[in-house]
Amino acid sequence: MKLVRYGAAGEEKPGLIDGDGRLRDLSASIAEIDRAALSPQGLAELRKLSVETLPLVSGKPRLGVPLTCISKLVCVGLNYRDHAEEAGMAIPTEPVLFMKATTCITGPTDPVIMPKGSAKTDWEIELGIVIGSIARDVPLERALEYVAGYVAVNDISEREFQLERGGQWDKGKGCDTFGPIGPWLVTRDEIPDPQNLAMRLTVNGQIMQNGNTRTMIFGCAEIVSYISRFMTLLPGDVIATGTPPGVGLGRKPPRYLKAGDTMRLSIEALGVQEQKVCASPS
Repeated sequence: MKLVRYGAAGEEKPGLIDGDGRLRDLSASIAEIDRAALSPQGLAELRKLSVETLPLVSGKPRLGVPLTCISKLVCVGLNYRDHAEEAGMAIPTEPVLFMKATTCITGPTDPVIMPKGSAKTDWEIELGIVIGSIARDVPLERALEYVAGYVAVNDISEREFQLERGGQWDKGKGCDTFGPIGPWLVTRDEIPDPQNLAMRLTVNGQIMQNGNTRTMIFGCAEIVSYISRFMTLLPGDVIATGTPPGVGLGRKPPRYLKAGDTMRLSIEALGVQEQKVCASPS
């Protein structure tokens, strides 16, 4: 299933994308795409629905974040060898973890607003894992059983805040609008191999990132198992699994976003995001 939430910000309704790419309303079946809906039992009930009988939604409404219950947005840094090399950082021997504030999360086509004082706002296309069951000390061989599905994430980063202002990376990662998620949450049964998904990001039509999840250092199962040793993952939590090479920081000379730029990113089977970059309001 391709689950979505559609409508104006704060007024979204649950829906799904049918086999012909049409948006259908789920409001009569569930109130929200929340922890109950994402549980194994909840997804099993949704699969019983007769999709062709669900109401079609007319027009092209805004798509919001495709789930409501994100208690944590956990990120894996430097998880592609060639990205670590372009950033001038050591190849990790264990997953590098950091958090993005949940207040950064926005819909897949909402504007990205550069924070005040930003000169180095950057892009990062990432595969996101959505947890469906409480995960604590999960064994590697069962890790994907705890996954509800997958989403596209743009891990937008302010590099000066992240790397030049001391302390941890979080201050350059959690600015408002720095976490677009969506457009769809695609359930695990439709993604038989998350380690073979093409990824592409453009800025103003120019290809910046063109990678594949098969080049991850740590795969999805290993990431879920590893993180669950250090914190309990709850249904709805999202894990951003790292970015392939091609970020602005790694270009020579570096290139960063400016007001008026348009980012467009896609991950195979997970849909397309597009964001306009805006200056911070005065």
